[in-house]
Amino acid sequence: MTLSGDVCVVTGACGFLGEKLVRLLLEEEKLSEIRLLDRKIKSELIQSLDDCKGETKVSVLEGDIRDRELLRRACKGAALVFHTASLIDVTGAVEYSELYGVNVKGTELLLETCIQENVASFIYTSSIEVAGPNPHGDPIINGNEDTPYSSCLKFSYSKTKYEAEQICLQASGELLRNGGHLATCALRPMFIYGPGCRFTLDHLRNGIRNGNVLMRTSRRNAKVNPVYVGNAALAHLQAGRALKDSQKRAVMGGNFYYISDDTPPVSYSDFNYAVLSPLGFRIKERPILPFSLLYLLSYLMELLHVVLRPFLKFTPPLNRQLLTMLNTPFSFSYQKAHKDFGYSPRYDWEEARKCTSDWLASLLPTERQQIKLK
Repeated sequence: MTLSGDVCVVTGACGFLGEKLVRLLLEEEKLSEIRLLDRKIKSELIQSLDDCKGETKVSVLEGDIRDRELLRRACKGAALVFHTASLIDVTGAVEYSELYGVNVKGTELLLETCIQENVASFIYTSSIEVAGPNPHGDPIINGNEDTPYSSCLKFSYSKTKYEAEQICLQASGELLRNGGHLATCALRPMFIYGPGCRFTLDHLRNGIRNGNVLMRTSRRNAKVNPVYVGNAALAHLQAGRALKDSQKRAVMGGNFYYISDDTPPVSYSDFNYAVLSPLGFRIKERPILPFSLLYLLSYLMELLHVVLRPFLKFTPPLNRQLLTMLNTPFSFSYQKAHKDFGYSPRYDWEEARKCTSDWLASLLPTERQQIKLK
C-alpha cells in the first residue's frame, strides 16, 4: 500500500520528528498534497523542501492547534493526519493549563475536525512517558504492549500525553459524516535521538561548561532503548500505509504501539557519552551524589517551586519523576509494530550514532564560542 495521490496533514511539522516525517513523505510517496501545520513555520524548512517535493503540493498552515478554523482548513479533503504536535516539558517549566490546552484539548479538537471533514485515518505520536516508570521505579526489561505494569503518572506532561492518547484510541471507529469510519492508532516512541534533538544538544552544552566532562545522572544498570529519529519517522509512514489496507486497519484501529529500534539498551548518561565521546568528551564514573540524596534534593526543590510560584518563576533543574525516569531500567520491544504493520528499523546503531555525533561535531565550534562569550 502507498499514500500516492492522498492529501496528508502533519501537525508539529517543524518539530524534531515532524520535520523528518515531512521529508520522508516527500521522498517516498507521490502525495497530491502535504499540509504542514505548526505554531511557527520555519521559512528555511520550506525552502529546503524544494529538492524533494517533486509534484507534491506543499501547503503551510501557521497557527495554534486549538484554532478550530485552522484545523478545518487543514483537514478538509485530507485522507490521513499525523498528529506529532505537542508541548514537551520534563522540568515543570510550563503551566499545566497550557500543557492541557495544547496536548489534550488540541488533540480533541483535531479529532472532532477529522470526523466532520471525513478524514479516514489518524496517527497520534504518543510517548514512552505515558507508560512510566512509576514513582517506585519498578523496572521493565524488553516489555511489550501486554506487559502488566502499575503506573501512576504524576508529572503534567505524562498525564496530558496519556489523556490525549486515550482520547485518540477511543475515537477509533467513530462514524464520519460521509458514512465511513475513523481509524486511529498511537505510536509510543522511546526517547528519540538524532540530528536536531534539543536534549542531546543541551548535554553537549553542559559538557562544554564542565570542561568536556559529562556529569552522570543515570546509574549504569538503568538501561533504556532510545530510538533514532529516522526510524521513528519511518514507523509513522509504515503505519500510515498500513491503515489503507482494510485487514490491517481492522487490527490496528484503537491500538498503541511501542516504537524502538536496535539501539543497544544503555542508561541515558551512557547514551550521551556514546554520541559525545567521539568529540573528546569524558564522563564521570559515578553520580555526583547518591540517588537517595538526589531524590531528597529534588523533593525540596519541588517544594521551593510551589512556595515561590506566586512571586518568582523558578523551575527546578531536577524533579523526582525525571530522576526516577533517568534511573529505572525501562525498555520495550517493537515486535507488535513489526507484526501488525510491518515496521522494521532502517538505520542501524552505528549509522544512527555516527549521524548524531557528526551533527554535534558540526555545532561544537559555535557552541564553544558562545559559551566562552557568556
